[in-house]
Amino acid sequence: MTVHIGAKPGQIAETVLLPGDPKRAEWAAHSFLEGVELVNDVRGMLGYTGTWNGHRVTIHGSGMGMSSLSIYANELIRDYGAKTLVRIGSCGAMQAHVALRDVVIAMTASSISTPSSAILREVNFAPCADWGLLHAAVTAAKARGVNPHVGGIYSSDTFYDERPDLTEQMTRHGTLAVEMEAAELYTLAARHGARALAILTVSDHLQTGEALDSTARESSFGDMVEIALMAAFPE
Repeated sequence: MTVHIGAKPGQIAETVLLPGDPKRAEWAAHSFLEGVELVNDVRGMLGYTGTWNGHRVTIHGSGMGMSSLSIYANELIRDYGAKTLVRIGSCGAMQAHVALRDVVIAMTASSISTPSSAILREVNFAPCADWGLLHAAVTAAKARGVNPHVGGIYSSDTFYDERPDLTEQMTRHGTLAVEMEAAELYTLAARHGARALAILTVSDHLQTGEALDSTARESSFGDMVEIALMAAFPE
């Protein structure tokens, strides 16, 4: 048990899927896992452990933003022995060829700052995904008939961004999408010798203003969860 996670020793699997929304963790666990057990509900941040094709998996909410994710990822890795962490979440498309409901697999994650910036100080660290997970995720996606977008994303530390100039430059430099957690997840995984990947579903588009409603988001996220599980446990 830690400050933010009430699970007992052994209740957290080595492979953890991290949606931001705890209710999405609940939905994913009951939709894709067998023998589901609630292992954490501290502060309403739900975590569940079960099995997928015989493999133990934990699906645990991480909250919104890099500061929140940093708390849970640190504790999951350091105190519970998590070795593979896959973020499954939503993102906003930044390129015209990326459409609503498309799957984005983040090779790298740019940011202005992260909770780890104080440690790295003047170094512009380049957070990147684990290659084995990334390759397995692309393979899994194509096996499901999904053609994912693979490349760099932007992890913003603000939701209500008032920097249209920054959005323009990120788009100009080929950034596929924006979200709020992956850069810190990749940095923490590098620091602690874990594997990390972000698999995202496009829920809105910064160029067109299109957006999925809450019902459409839930029904569109199934591919992302399946790809994450298949990447973590390739045949």
